[in-house]
Amino acid sequence: MTTIEKENLFCAYNYHPLPVVLTKGEGVWLWDEDGKKYLDMMSAYSAVSHGHSHPRMVKALCDQAAKLAITSRAYHTDKLAPFLEKICRISGMDMALPMNTGAEAVETAIKAARLWGYKSKGIAKDKAEIIVAEGNFHGRTTTVISFSSEEDYKANFGPLTPGFKIVDYGDIEAMRSAITENTCAILIEPIQGEAGIRIPPAGYLKALRKLCDENNVLLILDEIQSGLGRTGKNFCFEHEGIRPDGLTLGKALGGGMMPVSCFLAKREVMELFRPGSHGSTFGGNPLAAAVATEALTVLEEDKLVENSENLGAYMLHEIAQIPTQLIREVRGLGLWIGVDFDPERVSAREVCERMMERGILSKETHETVVRFAPPLIITREEIDWALEQFKEVVAEIEARQNAA
Repeated sequence: MTTIEKENLFCAYNYHPLPVVLTKGEGVWLWDEDGKKYLDMMSAYSAVSHGHSHPRMVKALCDQAAKLAITSRAYHTDKLAPFLEKICRISGMDMALPMNTGAEAVETAIKAARLWGYKSKGIAKDKAEIIVAEGNFHGRTTTVISFSSEEDYKANFGPLTPGFKIVDYGDIEAMRSAITENTCAILIEPIQGEAGIRIPPAGYLKALRKLCDENNVLLILDEIQSGLGRTGKNFCFEHEGIRPDGLTLGKALGGGMMPVSCFLAKREVMELFRPGSHGSTFGGNPLAAAVATEALTVLEEDKLVENSENLGAYMLHEIAQIPTQLIREVRGLGLWIGVDFDPERVSAREVCERMMERGILSKETHETVVRFAPPLIITREEIDWALEQFKEVVAEIEARQNAA
């Protein structure tokens, strides 16, 4: 029995991975069980922005694990405060609530928004509403899927959680029309990753900030994928010179070592929490805090954000110049690029499988988009090699179709 066959026998079939079994990672490279080497162009959906097994991440993990790993928040530890101070400084937020996964950070944001709506805005009991965008992806928990616009995410998981309105992504007037006296927050991704790297019109975030200020509504941004350098800034909201009232972070915060997430917000929102109103056994544990602190330090010291900005612009330009009828659109910011293929001509899955054969690992989304999101430590030479393989795959598919 092969490794994949055994996994399929014992593991719930809730993913459709490419047929490769990985055993080792170092920097931007991965190796399978047969020793074949691959360039990672996915970074575990941005969780491995620092690269695989970064020496400083490994050292931080091992050093802290040998001292103290888990205590729960029943006690204080010496690692939590420095971590939260650092992430608040970088993000410009006042306070943070540490959790483990991105979905937990979003659940925390929802609770915080409703709490603020009742305690500060004076919304009537159980009437609070949060406005979200069509095409959103904020996680897989029951509450989060309740406001997804993807029917496959919700099918057979009801009854669903009420209290959400869905409007078109990028449409500021639709957002304006949806606001009522019961609106406590707008929760939105500044760039929609799972939807295929969808970028809203220029000025959208700035308009949202103004709209929220005018209506006493919290602006909460989900930067679990887009944050920490992925778009060429520390945070995607910096591209429009705004600051949200709340912010969810995860993925890259764990340095590619372990799940670490946070909900950050202004003080007037966060101070409404009381002991017993929210918590997590593992959230803010010293092992996670030590790794996350090092991840943030490496992000700054190694200038990974600048590398994302410069090489992302280069890569986006090069892909946009490919002469082909297969590609409908190329979208991206920083080292986060979506290549939208014509589904009448080719499936994104086929493109990813063909790249895998050539030693490039990516993944499709919604059957039409191939995502490129390599570790932020990638070099120009490595990008050029990946582009060469990608161009050849596209040319091969197009030549086959033209010959048919």
